Amino acid sequence: MTVGIVGLGLIGGSFAKSAKEFGHTVLGFDLSEQTYLEAKLFSTVDGVLDNASLGKCEVVLIALYPSAAVRYIQEHLAYFKKGGFVIDCCGIKRVVCDAVQSIADENGFMFIGGHPMAGTQFTGFKHSRSTLFKNAPIILTPPDSVSSDILMLERLKQFFIGLGFGSVIFTSPSEHDKMIAYTSQLAHILSSAYIKSPSAMGHKGFSAGSYKDMTRVARLNEDMWTELFMDNRDYLSAELGILIDNLTEYKSVVDSGDKAALHTLLREGKEIKERVERS
Repeated sequence: MTVGIVGLGLIGGSFAKSAKEFGHTVLGFDLSEQTYLEAKLFSTVDGVLDNASLGKCEVVLIALYPSAAVRYIQEHLAYFKKGGFVIDCCGIKRVVCDAVQSIADENGFMFIGGHPMAGTQFTGFKHSRSTLFKNAPIILTPPDSVSSDILMLERLKQFFIGLGFGSVIFTSPSEHDKMIAYTSQLAHILSSAYIKSPSAMGHKGFSAGSYKDMTRVARLNEDMWTELFMDNRDYLSAELGILIDNLTEYKSVVDSGDKAALHTLLREGKEIKERVERS
């Protein structure tokens, strides 16, 4: 299969390396000529993805920021392979799917919203690797025309399982964005806020695994995450409100010295975590 990759950073570069490892022909494009040449030098891509070669790709994976992904699709409508799959890899889905779904249908290719649930705190092609997606889930948000086609869904599933993913989850763009506000976006904001304590400068010798876990994703790409947060601000704001209410409750019992109430809050949190792990 010929696979096109738009954007050869951490995610796109990892997709390219994985696709090559599993025997696909990979065509790539990046705004940085140096990044493309590096990918070509190390045989991560077989050639350039341009207007002429887009039509050869059964699958095109777009690993750009949401606004750039929408713009790329709008500017290349006439060049995608008829009947082929175009799949974005953005961390939010509504803003992308709403903008391009109808024009994809009108131009004869199938657009699928996608989100690989894998990554690191680092960015760029140099940090990409073929094993990034090993056993990770990928979320897909197919339109009604595809979600009712079992054979089409199975094709999509087998393609991504063939790249090393452990599972493929089908859902709606709205449900994706609602859940990702909690599982990903809220965690990044919490990490960013947590590291701003003046105590952080003196952590050496006093910190272990919990500190590392809490601060890992504070090393984020502020350009990308600002766009993701703002495009999902309704769901993210709701999750922030819940977290702030919970933290306020903990602070209140600590300030009052209410040992029994604090014990109850901690037990409740532990029990919820245990239920989540069993589900």
